[in-house]
Amino acid sequence: MTTPGRRSMPEAAEDGTEDTGPGPATTSDVALVPVSWGRVALLVAATFGVAMALMVPMAFSLALRADQLAPGDEAAVAYILGIGSVLSLITGPPLGAFSDRTRSRLGRRAPFLIGGGLLGTAALFVMAYAPDITVLGVGWALASLGWGTVLGTLNTLQADRLSPSQRGRVAGLTGATTMVAPVVGILLVSAVSDHNLLVFLLPGMLGAVLLAVLVVFVREEDTRALAVPDDRITGRLLRAYLFDPRSYPDFAWHLLARFVFYYGQSLYTSFVTFFYAERLGLTLAEVAGLVAISGGISVVAMTAGTLGSGFLSDRLARRRPFTLAAAVIFAAGTIVSASSHALGGLLTGAALMNLGIAVFSASSQATMLDVLPERETEAGRFLAIVALSQKIPSALAPLTAPCLIATAVAADEENYTLLYLTSGVLGLLGGLIAFLKSEGVR
Repeated sequence: MTTPGRRSMPEAAEDGTEDTGPGPATTSDVALVPVSWGRVALLVAATFGVAMALMVPMAFSLALRADQLAPGDEAAVAYILGIGSVLSLITGPPLGAFSDRTRSRLGRRAPFLIGGGLLGTAALFVMAYAPDITVLGVGWALASLGWGTVLGTLNTLQADRLSPSQRGRVAGLTGATTMVAPVVGILLVSAVSDHNLLVFLLPGMLGAVLLAVLVVFVREEDTRALAVPDDRITGRLLRAYLFDPRSYPDFAWHLLARFVFYYGQSLYTSFVTFFYAERLGLTLAEVAGLVAISGGISVVAMTAGTLGSGFLSDRLARRRPFTLAAAVIFAAGTIVSASSHALGGLLTGAALMNLGIAVFSASSQATMLDVLPERETEAGRFLAIVALSQKIPSALAPLTAPCLIATAVAADEENYTLLYLTSGVLGLLGGLIAFLKSEGVR
């Protein structure tokens, strides 16, 4: 990332050396010197704004608008969100590959930041003025494509520019902002919930402004003179999703670790409201306030976990111990929750689980940047593949969780015990894979 008129990186560090950090040293890693924290602040701010633009409709605005268009039809929201998820899964790797191959005066990533931001902003008006559920679904599909592309490109910028000694801290900062963003956004739009346009436009415009500041003040170099990689991706889009695990074993193992861990996480999040209602003997309406309290505690735990683990993993130049510790904390939280029938135990379990998720998220994101294959030519494609390791489990878990509940042989509460313990086992297994198999990661 550069400012106008300057090179993207200094020629060398002052002492002529560079700490390569906890990942395997590569030629491109050695060439990366720390980015100024002013530029990092702009990146984090843009991530915050774009996350708000994407997640507030997902968590609040879409349901509000859908209830106006089709009162009582809760399934409509599920279908709309599902369309967005499928579109994100399909388009992520090809768009990442195309950004790797983009040659323009603005660089490789800026065209996708600008294009995605414009598409996402336009989609806000489509959703706000949608005359029926179908148009609302089209609007959300466009918003998912636009803002989702921007978020993916912001992650790619981290791979392009961050030195190994910064990756954990920046992963922690961006992870914390994406957790806080929807909470702040919902508080912002709750005051204007009777105005269809503002509930979509307020978070979206804030995201667009912060993104524009990043694009204007943190520029890439002109890439028109760079050689274009081979045309295998543009010629055969299926290959955008594929790579040879034997060529990149550390990347492949950690990708598997992320898939398993996030599958475990998604199992428990899919039915947390029903779980609280069953354990406390309350209706779903009565448990809503308690879920909100749990969410508030979880935000604090996750913010502390992402920031703390990100900074410590950079300072200690270690990633693997944090992924293992995260999995143990998460598994402990599932055990506490599964054995609890009182609010205090449930809140404690939720805090532990979310702390584990946060620590794993920051350390895992930094690890993936450390071991990212073909960083100089294929960073966008490989980071889009990394995103699939979280998106696919989040799509599969709501389908498989009911099967676990239904196959339990004891009472209803035992069904949820099985679900949570399975979640903990998968989380712990993911941490163990990351710790034992990533031999090139410290």
